[in-house]
Amino acid sequence: MRLLFLAVLRPHTGNAVTAQRVRDHLEAAGHVCLLKDACDFDGPSEIAVLIQAEAVEAAVALHLYRAGRLLQGHRIPFGIIFGGTDLNEDVNRGEKNQVMAKVLEEARFAVAFTESMKEMACLQWKARQISLAVTCAGRGTGIATAPNTAFNWEAFLQRADIKQSTDNLHVFLLICGLRQVKDPLYLVDAFAEWHQEEPTVYMLIVGPEVHGPGTRFHVRQTVSSGERRGRTPKGSGAVVEEVKSSMLSGPRKHRCPQHTWITCLFSSTTKRKSWRLPSVDPVFTREVKAKVKRATGVRLIPEMPQDDLHAVVQKCFALVNSSVSEGMSAAILEAMDLEVPVLARNIPGNAAVVTHEVTGLLFSDPQEFVQLAKRLLSDPALEKELVANGRRYVRMYHSWRVERDTYQHLVRTLEGSPED
Repeated sequence: MRLLFLAVLRPHTGNAVTAQRVRDHLEAAGHVCLLKDACDFDGPSEIAVLIQAEAVEAAVALHLYRAGRLLQGHRIPFGIIFGGTDLNEDVNRGEKNQVMAKVLEEARFAVAFTESMKEMACLQWKARQISLAVTCAGRGTGIATAPNTAFNWEAFLQRADIKQSTDNLHVFLLICGLRQVKDPLYLVDAFAEWHQEEPTVYMLIVGPEVHGPGTRFHVRQTVSSGERRGRTPKGSGAVVEEVKSSMLSGPRKHRCPQHTWITCLFSSTTKRKSWRLPSVDPVFTREVKAKVKRATGVRLIPEMPQDDLHAVVQKCFALVNSSVSEGMSAAILEAMDLEVPVLARNIPGNAAVVTHEVTGLLFSDPQEFVQLAKRLLSDPALEKELVANGRRYVRMYHSWRVERDTYQHLVRTLEGSPED
């Protein structure tokens, strides 16, 4: 089949990584999978044009609201994959909740990453008599890790300005983009205070400055008759009006990520064009950098290739997650697969994969994090037990092969009519 796959493809986010992996699964089954960023479309009408132009036969949406709403009313079969914030946040907003319920009424399948997400979805929309069965795809994310065996840990630490001997060093690793939902500063103060007591502990925050879902600009150019004859306009530039972002206001030029100015020249009297540019939260990024710079024992590391990042995970003492909201953290599961203990903030998405004192440790505030981290440092038997249980859990419930088989089976339900 020719499949349209809609997802929010902000680089370095969980949904983007999941979308790429699921696309690989579908293409391995012989389907043509057109992966598109849901943020590039204003509404279903633009999707209708794409469906016709690309002869799309069926579709999959990752994120019930952001992507799923775009698939309504096109008379092609589709399935949805819950993204995380759709169930953790959007469900509490009345209008979005109603839209998502209508999407589910049209969908042929729905996939949740965890049993708790599945139960939440079923409970939330049970009143609307939605008969759709929500599936867990192998309990969510299929995990496969491949650390760089040639990675130089000592050189990496030197670049991070950590001069502590590796023989007595304990690195706590937080992998996250610099987004508020990941709350990278949550533990910084408590950890810096702990580092002053115990100089052998460090926290590394590894991740990029993550671009937002994008800003839709509408550009209008009015030209004179002389300009219509092909002469270069003088004095009048394109008016760029931002309509979907609070970061900027009013007509202005906008510098794109490649640091070139946008220029729009048209050959007719009046034309209008729109496109989406990535946005980033510069205020929050500056706040993170400034606070980390002041904090002793905490370092901010730029993004890394995945195999290098897996090597860093393998070398660290523990993997940390401090997010406010998670669908399913791939970093947590990868750490378990690499036999590294996990300390995670006690939120539903994390608690779905981390059982306290069994497959990891859950904390509810920074002070409890420090207490549990100290306990882990002083109790090798606990560390060994958590590592063994975590590894067993990932092998049992997060098999890459099971995930592939599940998605390939689900997409087959999109073939033919609903009665087939």
